[in-house]
Amino acid sequence: MEFDFADQQPKLLMLMYGLIAFVLVVGGLLLLLDVVPAWFARRREAQLVAASASGAPLSRRPKQREGLFALFFLLPTLLLLTIGLVVPAIRTVLLSLMDRTSTNWVGLRNYSWMFSEDSIVRVLANSLIWVLLVPLVATAFGLIYAIMVDKVRFEAVAKSLIFLPMAISFVGASIIWKFVYAYRGEGDQIGLLNQIVVSLGGEPKQWLLESPMNTLLLIVIMIWIQAGFAMVVLSAAIKAIPADIVEAARLDGVNPWQMYWQITMPTIRPALIVVVVTLSIATLKVFDIVRTATNGNYDTSVIANEMYNQAFRYGESGQGSALAVFLFILVIPIVIYQIRNLRQQREG
Repeated sequence: MEFDFADQQPKLLMLMYGLIAFVLVVGGLLLLLDVVPAWFARRREAQLVAASASGAPLSRRPKQREGLFALFFLLPTLLLLTIGLVVPAIRTVLLSLMDRTSTNWVGLRNYSWMFSEDSIVRVLANSLIWVLLVPLVATAFGLIYAIMVDKVRFEAVAKSLIFLPMAISFVGASIIWKFVYAYRGEGDQIGLLNQIVVSLGGEPKQWLLESPMNTLLLIVIMIWIQAGFAMVVLSAAIKAIPADIVEAARLDGVNPWQMYWQITMPTIRPALIVVVVTLSIATLKVFDIVRTATNGNYDTSVIANEMYNQAFRYGESGQGSALAVFLFILVIPIVIYQIRNLRQQREG
């Protein structure tokens, strides 16, 4: 099939316009974020040199201009935060106080429904199990990996293999593990877990249909993904321990167990907190794994998945918004704790 330039001309023109627009936008951003500030910095430096040479006081006008210029750069960020975060948050809170049509006020009825409906209570319990297990177990595995592969041969290769699941999307990882948990009646199994059970003389099971085992098996997917992240952060923290401290401890006759609890753990505590907090927030928002593996069926749903179901599948915008607000409230204390912890580290 020959290429007809005349037929493809509109598409080629659109492509050209897109490339020109891309160049203009990127060039404009580079001009604003690099060239213009550098020009102001050089101008300010020249003014300081001139004022220092002449002994004259520096006028306040350039400082005011710098303040306006800084405000100019902050305005897009503030605008995007307002449009993308503040306004939707306020609207979601208002919708959570209305009925499914978003026209009649119902007060806190949607919130009382959350704690009185048995299926939603089960969802909240599942989310609690996720938050309790994933951060702690993933951090523990990451710490074990970090210690085991530290300063061993082919350390880079080992870390790359451990970190590899982080490069896979939650949906892709869920599909992989669905094959691991797959069930095929009697005989040979295509699922690795059932094949192991059969080879040991057991009976294959439909693992993702049996509660609460199915929730724990979904948690395994999240741990498998996030352990690599924990390993990278904690390994960097371990390598940052000053060598003189380690040598001094060894000269004092500290054994490996004492070295771990008295030197390593206190030193990497800030990194441990960062990992646990980050994984806690990620776990509270988990959606893809549950959606892909079980679609929230068989008592495996979590807050984010149920929020989607209520708002978009069942048309209950009020109840979906109430779940969203509740999820937001759960995240706030974790974020506040992390901010306070970072502030204490700076002051310390």
